[in-house]
Amino acid sequence: MEYRITLPPRTPVDLDRLAAALQGFDPAAIVDHDAVIGRLRINAAMSSLALAGLLHALGVPVTPDGVETQPSVCCGGCGG
Repeated sequence: MEYRITLPPRTPVDLDRLAAALQGFDPAAIVDHDAVIGRLRINAAMSSLALAGLLHALGVPVTPDGVETQPSVCCGGCGG
């Protein structure tokens, strides 16, 4: 699933630590951060509730309703 999380202004995010934690759930997980608008984009095979909990545990101030699920763009061609 792809998620977008809008963060409060000037929220520090340790992307390496976040990526390592995500990959504990999904080895193919990816994360990027648009610091200008304060948004994380995360692709991971986990629920939005689990993602919110993980972010919270890492000190990223987000609530479950702050994790926005994006529509799938999967074509199914890779068999995943």
